[in-house]
Amino acid sequence: MTSNPLNPSNGDENPKDPLAEMLQNLMGGKGLGDIDPAELAKAAGLPNDPNLLAQMFSQVQAMMSAPSEGPVNWKLAHDNARRVAAGSSDPSVTSAQSREVDEALRLAELWLDQVTDLPATGLIGKAWSRAEWVEETLGTWKRLTEPVANSVANALSTAMTEQMPEEMKSMMGGASSMLQNVGGAIFGMQLGQAIGALSTDVVSSTDIGVPLADLEMALLPGNVAKFGEGLSLPENDIRLFLAVREAAHARLFVQVPWLRGHLLGAIEAYARGIHIDTSRIEELARDLDPSNPEGIQEALSQGVFMPQRTPEQDQALQKLETALALVEGWVDELTAAATEKVLPSAAALRETVRRRRATGGPAEHAFASLVGLELRPRRLREAATLWASLKAERGIDGRDAIWKHPDLLPTAEDLDDPKGFSERRKLAEASDSEVDDALQKLLNGGFDSPADTEGEKADGEKTDEGDEGDAPKS
Repeated sequence: MTSNPLNPSNGDENPKDPLAEMLQNLMGGKGLGDIDPAELAKAAGLPNDPNLLAQMFSQVQAMMSAPSEGPVNWKLAHDNARRVAAGSSDPSVTSAQSREVDEALRLAELWLDQVTDLPATGLIGKAWSRAEWVEETLGTWKRLTEPVANSVANALSTAMTEQMPEEMKSMMGGASSMLQNVGGAIFGMQLGQAIGALSTDVVSSTDIGVPLADLEMALLPGNVAKFGEGLSLPENDIRLFLAVREAAHARLFVQVPWLRGHLLGAIEAYARGIHIDTSRIEELARDLDPSNPEGIQEALSQGVFMPQRTPEQDQALQKLETALALVEGWVDELTAAATEKVLPSAAALRETVRRRRATGGPAEHAFASLVGLELRPRRLREAATLWASLKAERGIDGRDAIWKHPDLLPTAEDLDDPKGFSERRKLAEASDSEVDDALQKLLNGGFDSPADTEGEKADGEKTDEGDEGDAPKS
């Protein structure tokens, strides 16, 4: 009697569960143990390709063995982001590049002093590689995407378990709990892929309008050079223009302390309400081909979210888009004012950046498909018009005073009618003033009590009746 290569008895009366043994070995970093990969591939209907088998089992082992805190494997996200960032050549920043970036950001601060009332930050400008951008921003990405990532990871793990044939479920035995890591690992790897791809596009720490790195001011020299390809403009002009934008973002987020939390809070509120399309995930798990480890990543990149939004989602999205537009519009307006007389190419660069921010690149679209989150200021031009109008009406100090409190910020309605903002603000302030005056009068005892009021009314009625009784008869 020949032994079953997929069910080795190892001399025991109770033969080991081959799938459970394989998963336990992979979890422990032991590879396949005594199981013959060729026989396993044959039984599973996979081609007997040593390279394919090595790649497949390597990915499975990574997903099974990597430590994870919570539904999403953030270590895999980090490692994959670093791998993608380095995949398209990511040399370390040279001393010359660091000096150029430092000088550009210092000059940008001097130019901004002439066009804004907000003081300089005092931050030291830095030059980052793509890998450094990943390291500095991954914590914020985790905060912004965790609600969606956890939902997707849990749904994916559940769907994969439910789609598993009954006979395989019985084979899993004690190893079934290991599959709980798979969904989080798969999504973590894909999220890392998206973040790594973004690292190849962004030119600064605030390029997408969000303060991903707390209290930092940095440019990515390699991506700045990539941005300038095909523009036929001086490299120094491009660097200076982008430096002014970065310095303006940094000045706004540092000198308006509540703004970072306000913006990130709007993103989190929107992300929490995203609905996961579980039927798409079930279809994804059902059609998963073990011989094609890239298939699940490709499917995830197409998005797994329901297009319908709830009224609460629409409200959160409008708040988010308005906040992004106000930040980007202010930066756009200040950058134009700071550079128009010193950079001949400023107007062309302004239009290039506006179009880039409005449309987004391939990496940004891939990220949006994965987590259902678009970070594009759709109303940048309207916001810039609003800030320009406020400057013309109130001056630089009056314009920048709007950032003193979130209640003073313009709304989506104000972006529709920028010139009417001040008039609406005056009406609102007048209404608030009337309420304050009435409250103060009440606190000072200026209003009669209800009892006194009723008493006066009764006395008045008696007087009227008495007057009528004393009237001379005709």
